[in-house]
Parts: sequence; C-alpha cells; structure tokens
Amino acid sequence: MSIQEPEKAIEVYEQALKKNPKESTLASKIGQALVKTHNYGKAINYYEAALKTGGQSFLRYDLAELLLKLRQYDKAEKVLSAVLDEEGGADLDTLMEHAKLMVLLSKVHQKKNNLEAAMESLTKARDMQARVLKRVQLEQPDAITIQKQLAADICVQMAKHVEGQRDYEKAIKFYKEALVYNENDSKVMLEVANLYLTTDDLDACQHQLMTLLKNEKENDAATIMLADLMFRKNDYDAAMFHFQQLLQLKPDNYEALARLVDLMRRSGKLEEVPKFLELAEHASARSAMEPGFNYCKGLHVWYTGNPTEALKLFNKARKDSDWGNLSTYNMIEICLNPDNETVGGEVFESEEDGSVSQDKDKSDSEQMAVRTAEKLLKELKPKAGDIRPKLLENMALIATKQKANIEKALNAFMEISTNERDHVGALYGMAAAYMVLKQTPRARNQLKRVGKNNWTMTDAEDLEKSWLLLADIYIQSGKYDMATELLKKMSTTQ
Repeated sequence: MSIQEPEKAIEVYEQALKKNPKESTLASKIGQALVKTHNYGKAINYYEAALKTGGQSFLRYDLAELLLKLRQYDKAEKVLSAVLDEEGGADLDTLMEHAKLMVLLSKVHQKKNNLEAAMESLTKARDMQARVLKRVQLEQPDAITIQKQLAADICVQMAKHVEGQRDYEKAIKFYKEALVYNENDSKVMLEVANLYLTTDDLDACQHQLMTLLKNEKENDAATIMLADLMFRKNDYDAAMFHFQQLLQLKPDNYEALARLVDLMRRSGKLEEVPKFLELAEHASARSAMEPGFNYCKGLHVWYTGNPTEALKLFNKARKDSDWGNLSTYNMIEICLNPDNETVGGEVFESEEDGSVSQDKDKSDSEQMAVRTAEKLLKELKPKAGDIRPKLLENMALIATKQKANIEKALNAFMEISTNERDHVGALYGMAAAYMVLKQTPRARNQLKRVGKNNWTMTDAEDLEKSWLLLADIYIQSGKYDMATELLKKMSTTQ
C-alpha cells in the first residue's frame, strides 16, 4: 500500500488472512485496498464477512464510511445503529470508538437531510467525548492530543450546523468550545471573527482578529477580514492600509482583490480599483489566463456598468474549481437583471408609460437571457445547505413574467421563509413576485419585515435590493420622508 500497489497488497493480505481468518486488522486493510482499486462491492463483502466472524467495531466504521461514500445512507445508518444501540462496554477504547461512530452517524443523517437527527447525534458524540477526556489523561495519556482534536472537531460540526440555521450566538458558543480543546486553531478563530462581523459585534471581531494575527502575522484571510472590519467602522484609510499592505506583497491574491473591488463599490471609490488590477496583471505573465484575475476584472467592469464584458470575463473563470461557482452565480444575476434594475420596480414604469410588453425585441432578448440563466443554474455545485441556487431558480421563474411561474416562485419563497426564519433573500423574492403580480400592498408588507434589519455582510445584496424596492414603493405613494430615511440608512450602513 505504501508504494501505491494495492493489487499486490490485496494478494499479500488475503494470504495472511487465510492463516488467521479472525484477524480484523487484515480484513480492514483488504477493504481499504479494495476501495483504492474501486472494487467497492467486494470491499463491502469483505467487511460484512469479517463482522460476522466477530470483527472489531472499527470495521463497522470502515464499512459505514464506505456506504456513506457510495450514498447508501440507509445501509450506513443500519450498520452504525447496530453497534450504537447495544449496551456499550465500560472500557475507554469502546467509549472512544462509539464517539467516532456517533460522529459518522451524524454525517449520515445530514446527507439524508435529517438535520434534527444529525444534531442529536453530534450532541451525544460531544457527551461521549467529554467522558473520554475525563478518563484518557489517566488511562491513555499518549492519546490526549488526538482525543482533544476529536472533541474540537465535534464542536466545529455543531457550530456549522446551527450557523446554517442562522443561530449565530449558538454557533459562536460551539466554536469557542472548540478553541478550549485547540486554542491556536486559526481556522476556528477566523470563523468566530466572521460570526462577530456578521452579528455586527465589531469590537469583538477586531479583538479576535488581533489575537489571531498576533499568532500568525501572515494570515491573509484574517488581514482581509480586518480590512473588511475597518470599512464597516468607516475607517477607510485603515482598510486601504491593510489591503495595500497585502496586495503589494501578493498582488495576485485574488481573494483579497475581489474583496477590495466589492468594498470599493460600496464606498463609491471604484475609480481606485484599476491600479490594483494592473499590479495583479504585471505580477504574472499568465494573469490574463488566471480564473481569479478574470473574476476580479469581471466584478469591476460589472460594477462600472458593462455587463456584457463582465459576462465574457466571468465565463473565463466558470469552469475553475475555486472561482467557477462565484462566476456562475454572477453570470446568472446578470442574465436575470442585466441593467441592474430594481426587480419589481419596473411595474411602476410600465404603468406610467402604458407599454407593458410592447417592445417585442426586448421581451425576446429577456426570455433568451432567462433560458441562459436556467442552463447556468444546472452547472452550479453548491455546498450542503446553500439555498442561493433555489433563490435564483425562483427569481428566474419570476423573470419569465408568466403568472403560473410567478405563483410557483412565490410559494417556494414562502416555504423558504418559513424554514429559514425570515430569510432576507426569500422575503425579497416574495416582494418581487407580488410586485410583478401587481399586488403592491402585499409586497410592501414583506419588505417592511426587512426594513428594520441591521446591515450585515451575509445579507448585504438582498437587504439593499429590498430597501431600494421599498423606497421605490414609498416614492410612488408620495411618502418621500420614509423613502429618504431608508435611502439614508443604505448610504450609512454600507
């Protein structure tokens, strides 16, 4: 196995297993070698046969992990439940093994979209691991580091679970618990800082980032977030200092460059972006071919009013593993709204000029763009729990201007809003649907739910679209003071 010859390894292990058929470790090694050669069916048979001869529980882990990989979720759950439902032994090794199995069971539940059961399994795993840590120091001191890391990993998974449900306070609590077990984990520290930024606790965010940068002076992600934070605090000079410091050292740090472009847009300083793009372009002879560079350049031309050129640049990054999803999302947004109009606001324009759908060429062009967006939606590879594709899919239905499609989108947005605790994107989608259906009062009611929200980086785009549409509604009904107040809020919170 160590010299990457799994077929030969299988032969050697099989010969050894014939001499000692009850040796579970050999069965496990054969199973792993079969997985390497993609003989999944044979690997499953080996594991099952070994378990029947009284194999150890780590074989159950290997088998369940393989079944999970093969998307045989019910079988994986059955294998894990068979051992976890038994009365566990009092010895430490059994407790350690059961904690690992429980974590794997939570992953199975998550894949089955049973999030409640996944969290329940993680909670049990956390309790088991707490008992492990109480005993391991005396009984197996050499295993302390590994067991602490498992405890930290469990807490991180729990944090991600509640973060997906937008329970940010609980997520911070679990991430902090993970840091108790591994206090210098920079990834977890960054997650905590990001949640403080999301919840608008700017001082706590800054403290967390400064602690992290004290340990890791060259942590680029922390530097980018610190620059973000300075923008949020309206300290433009400090934000620019952090970006310039980072981009002068690493002009091809496209993550930092993309963030800079976005923040420059929000602060009305897009004219300062080209010099940073030039730095990145001169940093590498291949920059024109780099997906990250094309993405950043695409952002800039999109924000400066050239959606056609932006589409071409995003298209160059569309197939990249790092920048592909982001580029595709932006291409879909452009297809659905090339002129960056307030979706739903066009209803007022059509009422004023009486030209609903009279421009056939424009209508045909819009429908072609919608079809392109629908094709691009199929290319997306979203992370688990990401509902942005669903939001865009339903915005595409609204863009067809067909009543049946709009009503279908409206129902989908209502369902998302119920499941996701007043999700801003879903509320905006509902309002846009009501506007196209010419039910302005209902649209206004949805937008009012968003009107009092604090600005957050996570919901920035949807919040701003919602506020603009609500301001548009206020203007049309002669409520200029309310519209002005809302627009002032936008200009001071970005």
